[in-house]
Amino acid sequence: MIRTASLKRQTAETKITATLGIDGTGRSEITTGIGFFDHMLILFAKHGFFDLTLKADGDLFIDGHHTVEDVGIVLGQAFAQALGDKSGIKRYGTAFVPMDEALVLVSLDISGRPFLAFDVDIPTERIGTFDSELTEEFLRALAVHAGLTLHVRLMAGKNAHHIVEGVFKALGRALDEATRKDERIVGVLSTKGML
Repeated sequence: MIRTASLKRQTAETKITATLGIDGTGRSEITTGIGFFDHMLILFAKHGFFDLTLKADGDLFIDGHHTVEDVGIVLGQAFAQALGDKSGIKRYGTAFVPMDEALVLVSLDISGRPFLAFDVDIPTERIGTFDSELTEEFLRALAVHAGLTLHVRLMAGKNAHHIVEGVFKALGRALDEATRKDERIVGVLSTKGML
């Protein structure tokens, strides 16, 4: 079974199209109009081995908030759609990623119970044209729409670019682990019988 999803979302603020392949090689084609955010999504796909094509046109003349949040919504929905009933997946994933002086922990559960614990202090307000606080907004939208219990913690770090890059790389690695199939799992990995 090929685990893929294609979505379109259009509002008065953004227009987004995305295609996601969970069992990929990390190929991506990303255009959001926010250079640093594109870079982070490319890293996320590469380190998660996800094939991702995403194009977003948003109201960047206001700021990047709607674009970044709506990309999180679409990406979360794409994961939920591609995973289907979640049968056979490992469910849990944890990754520590060092990025020079920064060290980031991401631990998650594809639980169906959306929750974000974000304990990351980003020392600058902007990285290029990217508003640093939108890192948390993206993660919240992703967690809600993918049904993730998501913990993100900064263990060490001073450089904003390194910190946020560590977050996206660790997110990709943790999601890769959690979405992997395990032949020992019959149905879903839950005593409830569903996720």
